[in-house]
Amino acid sequence: MTAATRQEVLGLYRKVLQIAKNWQSASGQIEETLREKEYIRNEARTLFQKNKNVTDPELIKQCIEECEARIEIGLHYNIPYPRPIHLPPMGLAHKQGRALRHQEKLRKISKPIYLKSHDEVS
Repeated sequence: MTAATRQEVLGLYRKVLQIAKNWQSASGQIEETLREKEYIRNEARTLFQKNKNVTDPELIKQCIEECEARIEIGLHYNIPYPRPIHLPPMGLAHKQGRALRHQEKLRKISKPIYLKSHDEVS
């Protein structure tokens, strides 16, 4: 990891912690605000810790893009949790063969960038 990339990653981490510090839930309830602040801190800590040994520049770039996307979506919608995606069920594909592999490939490709690491941590 280059020094510039390291500074960018540390800046993102500080930004996430600052967002958590100033976070206000949409409902305005104190308990929910505290729960959401804790979620933001724990999610950031878990994901940054999980990716601390990543050395591939392309993978680092993807992680940075995912973090920026989650920050923007969270601030825009005022929810700290990843927004769900709605994909068609896999019930239409055969249980084996090329159709199933094709459908699994389409589902993997269609997953938004802000959810790439969410399934791995949850």
